[in-house]
Amino acid sequence: MTPEEPAGEPQAEVVDLPAASRATDIALQELELVYAFIYARVGNRADAEDLTQLVALKAIPRLRQTAPASAIRGYLFATARSALGGFWSTRLGLSEAELHEDLALALPTSPPSEDGTETVQQILAQLSDNYRRVLELRFLHGYSLKEVAAEMNSTVGAIKVMQLRALRAAAKVRLDE
Repeated sequence: MTPEEPAGEPQAEVVDLPAASRATDIALQELELVYAFIYARVGNRADAEDLTQLVALKAIPRLRQTAPASAIRGYLFATARSALGGFWSTRLGLSEAELHEDLALALPTSPPSEDGTETVQQILAQLSDNYRRVLELRFLHGYSLKEVAAEMNSTVGAIKVMQLRALRAAAKVRLDE
């Protein structure tokens, strides 16, 4: 102990921190909404808090200081969606691509019209066997990419490519009218 230091508690070191930037202030204000957004999708307070913290850690350092508030808000929510994708991917044991793809397939609530069914059958009849099979499994039977790959003894990547090519070929089919 030196003679200049008073007896008792040690002095805390004073550190000058830079003032928070405008973009950071806006982001911190928006984190409550991000938390609510995440909580509505995970239903668990602890997970929602962890994911919100992850969003803050990922997004805030990358913010542009001159960005408008709407762009900052959009970036935070995009980062939140990405964090949620990773969360559910880990939780469900699926790749994020499969998770997004499965969510995009919505089953129709009404039965298909007869005209639509005939048109689909005419288009499918003009495609090669592999293209027809992949489209039938994916869109008529609702199989996931993984299920189609297993059914056709192929890889998920090959099925993705085949599906894209089959859709392009189907789009080019001309129907006799």
